[in-house]
Order: sequence, then C-alpha cells, then structure tokens
Amino acid sequence: MNPLPLHLLPDSATVDDAGRLWVGGCDVMELAEEFGTPLFIYDTDHIRARCREAVAAFGDTAVYAAKAFLCRAIAALVHEEGMRVDVSTLGEMAIALAAGVPPERLVVHGNNKSEAELRAALDAGVGMLVVDSFDEIDRLEALVDAGYPPPRVMVRITPGVEAHTHEFIRTGHDDTKFGFTVSTGAADEAVERLAASPAFDLAGIHAHIGSQVFRAESFAEAAEVIASFAVRHGLPELSVGGGLGVPYVTGEEAPAIAEWAATIRAGADAAGFDGRIWAEPGRAIVAQSAITVYRVGTIKEIPGVRTYVAVDGGMSDNPRPVLYGSGYEAFLPRAVTAPRPRVVRVVGKHCESGDVLVRDAFVPEDLRVGDLLATPVTGAYGHSMGSNYNKVLRPPVVFVSGGEARLVVRRETIEDLLATDLG
Repeated sequence: MNPLPLHLLPDSATVDDAGRLWVGGCDVMELAEEFGTPLFIYDTDHIRARCREAVAAFGDTAVYAAKAFLCRAIAALVHEEGMRVDVSTLGEMAIALAAGVPPERLVVHGNNKSEAELRAALDAGVGMLVVDSFDEIDRLEALVDAGYPPPRVMVRITPGVEAHTHEFIRTGHDDTKFGFTVSTGAADEAVERLAASPAFDLAGIHAHIGSQVFRAESFAEAAEVIASFAVRHGLPELSVGGGLGVPYVTGEEAPAIAEWAATIRAGADAAGFDGRIWAEPGRAIVAQSAITVYRVGTIKEIPGVRTYVAVDGGMSDNPRPVLYGSGYEAFLPRAVTAPRPRVVRVVGKHCESGDVLVRDAFVPEDLRVGDLLATPVTGAYGHSMGSNYNKVLRPPVVFVSGGEARLVVRRETIEDLLATDLG
C-alpha cells in the first residue's frame, strides 16, 4: 500500500499538488509527450552534487567510471566538476576525447586490451594505463621498443576479498578474469617485472572488488590488503576502484561517498600507507540521477496466477533484472504519492519470457493502458548496457536542470539500423 519512497528519486524531484512528478524543474509527463517513450531523464544537478562529493572525498584522484553511463554530455559534465574519466575501449575513449576531456585525465582499463587499443591510448597520451595481464605487458614493451614513450601505469591486482554482491559483478576474489592474483604470487611477479623494465613508469596498485557493494567492511578489508601490498613494494599510489552500492528498492541503504572514502582511508592507514588514494565511482555518481519513463501498452490478467503489465521498452534498455535479478520500484508519474496496493509484473516487448523489468511491482489500483509508468534509479547500466534486440530502437536521453530540458542522445531510427546492414 505504501507510495514510492521519494528518496529513490533524483535530488531535484518534486511532486505538485496534482500528484505529478517534476524533475529538474520539468514536468515528466510533458517530457514524455515531447520526446516519446521509453525515455531516460537525468537530473544534472544531482550528478554535479555527487561529483563534488567525490572530489571533496578524493581530490584530484576521483575518477568517473564511464561504463556506468557515457555520452559526450556526461563526460563533459564530470570533467567540468573536476573528475577524471576511466575508459576501457576505443569507443569509450573516443567519446571522452570528443567531449573535450584532456587525454591526461583519462584512466584506461580493460582485461584484454588489443594492440590497436594500446596504440590509440599511447597516441592520445592518456594519463594512466591499468595493466591487467602479462600478455599486455609484452604488447606494451613491444610498442615502447618501437618508439612510444613509456606509459604511466598501475598494476591491477586481485586481493582475494569476497564482496557480498552478485557473482557476475564480483571481481576481487581469486577466480576472476581480471588482474594478477596476490595469492598465487602473480601480482608480485607483475610488479617486479614492471618496476625493472624501462618501458614503464610504475605509479602504483589498482584493485576492484566488485559492483553494488553495500558493506563498508568489504571496502575496509580490500583497502588494507591493497595498501599492505603497495607498502611492501614501496609504491606511492593505489586505487580502490569503485563498486559503492546505491539503494534501488524500499529498505536498501548504502554508505554515502564521504563515508565510503573514510572507510577506505581507515583501511589504508591501518596498513601504514600514506600515499595517494584513487577511486572510481560510477554507479554512485549517476544511478539515482535518472528515471526511465515507459508507456503501458497491454495489461494481461491471468486469474489465479498474476497480472502482466507490458511497456514499450524492456531488457533492451535495462538488462540488469535479466542479468542479475536486480530489483526496481515502479510508479505512475501522474500519481507519485498514491498508494500502490496492486501487485503486477512489469515486462517488456521482447520475444523472451525472461524480459522482466520489475518482477513484483506495486502500482496504484487504477493503472490502465496508455498510462506512463516509470522506474527510478536507472541512471547506471541501463542505457550503457542497452541493445537492439529484436531491432528495438535505443531510447533517447534528456538532461534536465532549472526548468530546461536538453536532448543529449537522440532516439535511434530505422535508418540507423540499416546504415550498418550492407545487405
């Protein structure tokens, strides 16, 4: 029966006397009429506030994890707010550079960087490369031998910390494709090789224990392990990656960015580390800044079983429920504070029974075909992980602030789909 918890909405969200939702000073229902549905609406003031929290906590070594959500507008925004940007592919690097992010403000990740990607990074003059494998060391040494300047690098290690999160987004335990494992001695070998090679400017250690982590203790444990490793090798810098969780549904809580930073510093202090600490928040910067608005097309009641509510998007614009079983809330932008006594399953339009957006959604009793239905906390890993499954067109992205709406990513068209299909 409870209405939507308003703390799940973007910072600027307000509800007018009629019960309608406004974000960034804009009427959400009017935005849906203007730009169509599905539609991602981002509150840029919310994003700026989280960027400022990260910079206040970590200073010049606060890095935005672009995989959470990337377009030229967001890259420019986080750069304006003093954050570096982490990228892991040629495409991500190209968008960040096109947005005006200086190459020296880029951190390049990836567990399988190709020679072409490494060449592009070195050609651009990126500020930091995070080395992930011995094969990558071989490739970089060959490029430096061919005339490239030695890159500044961190070594990604696997600290053996088991984060309490979904198995697909745990990366700090030994059984992972990322980094050099500490327990096997591979991490020590990698550091020693890089330190001895004139092909590298070795800056420090990098680790990332996973995503959507709520337990501060996991970060403290990881920070102490990483810092101890850095101290043992006499390295002055370390990165704890990202992974700070955010609440998606009623009852979830997560540390604030400042609390996260304090926990990390306490862990590093316990290991006697007094160098620079880097961090790479992504989800914590953008997740709660956005909502996705859909239109209800079909309501199918199966007596004694359940009610299916089908919307005009689905797993193509938010694959997280399918991939991770992630939970979301649902609400009607026309009646944000209304009681939600009815339990339905919100599904998409794709040819999969698993195309589920909200498994058990609480909605108002008067939900009807044609209504706008929205899901909050969709600013991270929705649009960025989207697809064209069933040749569905990717939705647009609108930034809102101060009563103004700006289209930053247009809706795809049939012509876009046909442009790469050579027949």
